[in-house]
Formats: sequence, structure tokens, C-alpha cells
Amino acid sequence: MNERDKILLLEHIISNLEIPESYYERAKKRYEDLGEWVGREDSTLREHEPHVFVQGSFRLGTAIRPLSESEEYDLDLCCKLTTGITTHTHTQEELKNLVGHELRKYRAARKIQKELESKHRCWRLEHQDDLSFHMDIVPCIPSEETRKSGLFSEMRTSGIDERMARQISDTTILITDDRNSNFDSLTDDWEVSNPEGYAEWFEMRMAVQAPAIFAEHVKVDPVPLYRRKTPLQRAIQLLKRHRDSMFEDRPESKPISIIITTLAARAYNGELSIASALSSILSGMGKYVNGSIPRIPNPVNPDEDFADRWSMPQSASLQLEENFCRWLEQAQQDFNQILDPMSVQRLTEDIEERLSMKLREADLSCIIGPSIPRSSSERPPHQIIEDAPKPWNE
Repeated sequence: MNERDKILLLEHIISNLEIPESYYERAKKRYEDLGEWVGREDSTLREHEPHVFVQGSFRLGTAIRPLSESEEYDLDLCCKLTTGITTHTHTQEELKNLVGHELRKYRAARKIQKELESKHRCWRLEHQDDLSFHMDIVPCIPSEETRKSGLFSEMRTSGIDERMARQISDTTILITDDRNSNFDSLTDDWEVSNPEGYAEWFEMRMAVQAPAIFAEHVKVDPVPLYRRKTPLQRAIQLLKRHRDSMFEDRPESKPISIIITTLAARAYNGELSIASALSSILSGMGKYVNGSIPRIPNPVNPDEDFADRWSMPQSASLQLEENFCRWLEQAQQDFNQILDPMSVQRLTEDIEERLSMKLREADLSCIIGPSIPRSSSERPPHQIIEDAPKPWNE
């Protein structure tokens, strides 16, 4: 299959797993409605100047349809109280309860049936209508200047230029986590996070071939990037779908999205087509897994390890590192086979088996042209890699 046909094929696959633009718009309206609620005149949070913003795949433009239409969509949000609350005035528990109080009032006002649910770091609010999704809202406050300065220095050491490092460090936040031993105590021992800074870094990686496009970028749009689909974003969508399909029966063992997204962004070299980007990312992302801790550092907080659960005793039964390695090797094999099909029939079967997606054979035949036969008697078995070698040095 030539390069043009590969691109057309991958774009056709992506079009069937992409979230409709209308879903983004409706999600945007819902979180803006929540933002207006917590900032309304009689809100108990109004004096703290709350700022609600999106994080995660909706922000990065890498969200995909779930394997089953019955599954919910995730919308990850932060509710940042920008003034009047510090680690010296409130505990994490007090901050979480302040935000939770307004979320309960919002649930009642909007007649959301399911009760507000407390998670370790966030509140979960579930909408149940024709578009079913839940909002995970993380209470947070701006980080103090000393931590911002420390992160700035760490990012400069990791190779991020001074202007970008300054811009990213300025958006650092402190979040609540009820697993923290000081959750109910006045202390500066809060978890650090920076979803806005991560989005800035991700945009920088998107623009690696054309940095001037984002040179004057100051503020990320409310629901960012979903209209600006780059080869990096599309490759990540394909990889996430392959991951979901491969681990459909054991989702707790699958590589988490932030690991796939970070490694793909690091391995992306500015390729201009989805086919070349996918090939480059699959061959290169394993090189960015360190042999020592932090195994997969957060680019905007280098001390944080996205793969910290790999070595946790309580996660040992999930074999997270081994499963990441198996998934990466399997993805390399499967996409190579999809992009070099023996027949249209085999291609149709491979896409269904490896991406859990049913596409019409007639549509695929139109895309890849007459050079590929419609059927073939030879069909090598689909090989699952059981003990793949690690692509990184230890």
C-alpha cells in the first residue's frame, strides 16, 4: 500500500472513533454552566474567584469513542479557587468540602438524579440523558511561588526553553487527595499538578515542525485543540483505541492514557502525515521510558513519575510494566499488518479484531484501491505477544 492509501485508511479509521464535534460543544456548555454556577452572585465560592477549566483528553483533542456506546464519556475538570485560600488557611479536606457544597447545590438545581460522589482527588458528577458522561471536578488552588520556582528550574534542566518553562510553571496548582496523611491538617504537604502547563507542553510538541504557529500562545481555549487535528493527536487516538481493544477484558491492567500521550508526544518528530507519525511514534516511544525512577517523568513536573504504579506492591498482580511492553510490541505488529494488508477481506477482519471496529469491506476497497485483492486464502494467525522484550535500558 502506498503512502497516500495508508493516510486515507488511517483517516477513515479515525473518523469512526472520533467524538462528534457536537459532543464537544455540549460538554463545553455543561462545564461553562458549572463555571457560571460556582461564580454566581450568591455562591459561597464567589469571594475566592473560582475558575473552572478542562483537563485531560477533551482538552488535548485526543478523546475517542468508548468501545461500547453504553459506556460513559469522561470530562475532567478543575475548580481552582484563585484567591483567599492557601495551605496556611485551609486543609485539603476543607477545600474539598467547600467545592463539594456548591456542587451539591448545582446537582439539585439542575435536577441531576445521581448523588455527588467523592473520589480520592475529585468529586464526580454524573449526567444521565441522551449523552451520558460524568464530570470529575478536582478542587485546587494556585501553588506558592517557591514551588513554581523549583519547577521552573527543573524544566530548564530538562531542556524546556526559558519562556515556555516560565509560562508553564506559572500555572502550577495544588490539589486535594484524601490518601494524603495530612489531608485533614494544616500543612504545605499538598500534591502538585499542572494540567494547564501540560497542555502548553503538548501544544509545543504538536508544533515541533512549526514552532512559530504557537510562538505567541498565551491562553489555551476552553475546550482546546479538538478542531486542530494534528498527526500527533490522531496517532494518539489510534493507539488509545488499540489499547482499549487489547485490554477490553482486563481494563485495570492497561497502559494509562497519560503514559501513552506523553511518550507519543516525546517520540513525535513533526511528521506531516498520520502514517509517518504513527510509524515514528511506535518505533520511538519506548526509548523515553527510563531505566530508573522516574520511569516516565511528567514533562512539566519532572519529579513526578507517571509510571509510579509499576513498582507499587499493591499493583504487582496487574503486571503494569510488562503489559505496557506487550501492548507496545503488539501495536507495532498490528499496525504494520493493517497498513500492509494481504487482502481487503483480511484488512476488514484485522480492523475488527485489533481495533474492535466494524468497517464496511466495500468502503475499505474504495480507499486502498484495486492493487489489493478482495480476498486471499492465506491468512497467518493473529499473534499475541506474550513476553515481549523491553525497548528501554535498565
